[in-house]
Amino acid sequence: MMINEIIFFFHVTLISCTTLLFGKLGKEALVSYISLLFVVANIFVIKQITLFNWYATSADAFIIGVSFGINLLQETWGKEIARKTIWISFACSAFYMIMAEFLLGYAPTSADTTHIHFAHLMSHTLRIVIASFISYLITQTADTYLYAFMRKKTSDKYFVARNYISMCSSQLFDTILFSFLGLYGIMEHITHIMIVSYMIKLVAIILTTPFLMYAKKIVRK
Repeated sequence: MMINEIIFFFHVTLISCTTLLFGKLGKEALVSYISLLFVVANIFVIKQITLFNWYATSADAFIIGVSFGINLLQETWGKEIARKTIWISFACSAFYMIMAEFLLGYAPTSADTTHIHFAHLMSHTLRIVIASFISYLITQTADTYLYAFMRKKTSDKYFVARNYISMCSSQLFDTILFSFLGLYGIMEHITHIMIVSYMIKLVAIILTTPFLMYAKKIVRK
């Protein structure tokens, strides 16, 4: 049974719908949601799953939501707020990393049964978050400028096509950078995971197309 594939489909759909909902609530709400997605992605990235008998991580859908949200921000409220969101997400992840170190620093009681699990879950937090910082900052900044360049060249037309090009390009660089910086040596078959992760992101981008067509109209109403 294709349990993972069904879950993944609804996962991407829910994230896309929620992105529109937060966009409808205003740019501040959408910025907060994007920051939350990025932090959550860093937590769940080490969970390995299989999709169509290929190894993958469970965080790909969150990253697609981040890119979708940033492009929606830029399309509706301009490049400056999109660039600012990158740094806000960066700061939220740094806060998560610091809080994780505080949590692990506490001495557990003799009755505590969760500390060992927290320690295992967060043992790679520092490396993963730093890798995310580097790859996210580079790829999303490049995506912001690429999207703005295409928007200017197309005279604000071809909204869906612009999203396709910018998201596919940025996710390719993000997958390569983060896989080597954050996952190499932690997860098995890194090349396999890198290829599959990018293919999953491409599929997720295609699944969000119906939302991209109406996103700007829905948010602006």
